[in-house]
Amino acid sequence: MPLDDVGTRRRPELGTPRSAEIFTRIITHGPVSRLDIGRLTGLSQAKVTKTVNPLIEGGYVTVGEHAEHSFPGRPVRPLSVVPRSMIAIGVKVNQDEIFAVTVSLGNEVLGSTRRRLKSHDPDSTVDAIVTSVRSLIAQLGGDAASIAGVGVSVSGDIDSSTGLVRHSPLLGWSHFALGERLAAELPLPITVENDVRALAKSEQWFGAGRDAESFAIITIGAGIGCGIYVNDDVVVGAHGVAGEIGHLPLASSDALCVCGRRGCVEAVASSRAIRDAVSLEHGDPELTLAGVIRLAHEGDPAAVAAFERAGTAIGAAVAATVNLFGPEVVVIAGEGVMDYDLYERRFREEFLAHAFGAAANCRLVVQRHTFTDWARGAAVAALREAITASTAATGE
Repeated sequence: MPLDDVGTRRRPELGTPRSAEIFTRIITHGPVSRLDIGRLTGLSQAKVTKTVNPLIEGGYVTVGEHAEHSFPGRPVRPLSVVPRSMIAIGVKVNQDEIFAVTVSLGNEVLGSTRRRLKSHDPDSTVDAIVTSVRSLIAQLGGDAASIAGVGVSVSGDIDSSTGLVRHSPLLGWSHFALGERLAAELPLPITVENDVRALAKSEQWFGAGRDAESFAIITIGAGIGCGIYVNDDVVVGAHGVAGEIGHLPLASSDALCVCGRRGCVEAVASSRAIRDAVSLEHGDPELTLAGVIRLAHEGDPAAVAAFERAGTAIGAAVAATVNLFGPEVVVIAGEGVMDYDLYERRFREEFLAHAFGAAANCRLVVQRHTFTDWARGAAVAALREAITASTAATGE
């Protein structure tokens, strides 16, 4: 399909935030009956039916082929989304590569691509993103008409309302209008989001946070991040930097962070910080993270100490998070959880030492996320933005 023809399918005209809420309930909990939607939203079945009928007629929602008798009387015919009626492309930007996926409303990954970056300067990265998006569009064929937008997730301080990367220490970017640059190259709505917030949005729709009133997702890897879901939304904050627990000053003041400050959690708990500390102790600048992990498993004192410092800082940061807003669930995620056994004891000790009262009762879930999952988060952010935009366009 020619690039100019993508995304030509009419978007659902949801009308009101309540309509968007019902559509989202069907996305996240379908197949679901009208009765259950009414219970979840407080609306009558008549109102629910009136709201979903345009979605059914537009091909976004379908009525179940089979009926389920959950109570005496008329059989229940559950509602489900039509998965490929809306599709988004999600891109996760890292220092040395980008991951891109195509995701349907049914959370199905329809295509993926991985591209190495010779340089992560802004111009090279934009070129790589555009190339990856065009490749995924070509893979979709006729389904490309259903693309609702492109989501791009980047670490750091992101203004998602404008697509501005205000500051990304890991990439070395400041005040880069990524959304504007991509919009000039691609004829699709562009959503730029902080990578951890995007992951939290995906987790709220399809993961451990789907049925939780509140949750936090703590990511451990090249950076330390936190996405917070409370009061029916992922928290952004007045200045767009809510959840930056990686920059809480809970580590030693002699630990220098990539953000330029000292004492940040990330300065001792990120993958880079752990590797650098052990490399320095051994006088081996070529030591890799895999080598550090091997040394820790072998009981090397420097490697063991580095992981214990990381566990101490992360445990204190998670305790501070649960003390502040008391989530039902905390998901410990990211590529760094592969090494969770190396710092779990210190993490749990520190968490229990500082979690106040009943806050310590929140459920802790350890869950590895691949970079495909991170890219899926960016796609979900774009799908959510498309639904929000369709609501705003109709005047309420």
